[in-house]
Order: sequence, then C-alpha cells, then structure tokens
Amino acid sequence: KSKGKPNGKKPAPEEKKLYLEPEYTKSRITDFEFKELVMLPREIDLNEWLASNTTTFFHHINLQYSTISEFCTGESCQTMAVCNTQYYWYDERGKKIKCTAPQYVDFVMSSVQKLVTDEDVFPTKYGKEFPNSFESLVKKICKYLFHVLAHIYSSHFKETLALELHGHLNTLYTHFILFIREFNLVDPKETTIMDDLTEVLCSSSSSSGSSSNGSSNSAGAQNHVKER
Repeated sequence: KSKGKPNGKKPAPEEKKLYLEPEYTKSRITDFEFKELVMLPREIDLNEWLASNTTTFFHHINLQYSTISEFCTGESCQTMAVCNTQYYWYDERGKKIKCTAPQYVDFVMSSVQKLVTDEDVFPTKYGKEFPNSFESLVKKICKYLFHVLAHIYSSHFKETLALELHGHLNTLYTHFILFIREFNLVDPKETTIMDDLTEVLCSSSSSSGSSSNGSSNSAGAQNHVKER
C-alpha cells in the first residue's frame, strides 16, 4: 500500500538514528537499578502493582510528550509513524482511523485517562475488586504508551535534545521497557521496532536472561512501510 517506488533511483539510505549515538544513550537522570524497582514487592497484590505503575507511566509519558507537542503537528507528523511503521487508531467499534500523530496521541491519552480514572477499572477504594478484564486493559494501555514513546524517539529526538530532556526520556524508556518485560505486558513483536535502542539502554539495567528477549530481531530492519 505505502511502498515508495524508486523511479529508477537508488532507495534513500536509512536515516541515521540520532538517539543511538553513544554520547546520548549514556545520558540518564539516575543510575538506579530499574530491574529491582519493577519487581513485585512481596506484600503487594499484583493488580495493585500493575495499576499504580501503569498510572504513573501514563502521567510521565504524557508529560514527556507535552514537552515536544508544539513540534508534533498535523503538518510535521501527518501519520503516526515510528521508523518505517505507521500506526492507525481503532475506535470502540473497531473501525480503523488514519490520523496524524498528534491526533493519535490525543486518542491514546484521552482513552487512557478515562480508564485510569474509572473506579470500576482502576479501583482506589478499599475492598473494591479489579475487573476480570484488568490485565488485558493494562496490556492495551502499555502498547499505546509504547507507541507514544517510540514516536518521540523516532520523530522528535532532536527537539528533546535541544530541550536537554534526553536523559529524562532515556530513564523513562528504560524503566518502562523493563516493567513491561517483567510482567509480559506487551508482545515482543510490538516492541521489535525499537530493539536497537532497547538493547543499548536496557542491557546494562537487566540480567542477561531478560535483556535478550526479542533483541535478536533488531537486525531485521524493514525497508518498507508497515501498517498496524
């Protein structure tokens, strides 16, 4: 559908990924061992742990996106793209919607805000039960939040650098990826698109067993546009 024809010319070389430059990947706001931070504490209920972390990640990723939102416009980001993959939004009836990146992020943040403030989904009162669908909803939220983080890296890393917020972004990404891996919240196929970054940022923050999860696919970079 969206494959570009070379018109007799050589295809353009893949643009160098600025966020993979060693001088930038080293930047963090803390050297804390996130692998330990994401583990479920012994006295805490799993759903409570997923709820509090998911809500926190939502707020932090929303805040991180807000720092570059003025640069993410319908003109500059006409599709919700990450590298060579284009994402579509699906409404409540399952209808596929092609939208600009800011529209997509708005859909994500609005729908997640609605969920995390719904007492029937994210209960805060003592004795109130989590719904049976809770884990699947958390997985859906995390998938969408990953798309937003990946878009910031692939389309707005220069602006993040200019604002000197790349250390915050790297720290947030590392924490988030190790969290979703710890609880298998996002299919590794979904995160493959950023495996090169994940390998660099998370290999030092996780044990050798978990850092290899899906990373072998990082060499398989796609040279055509995929749709999701």
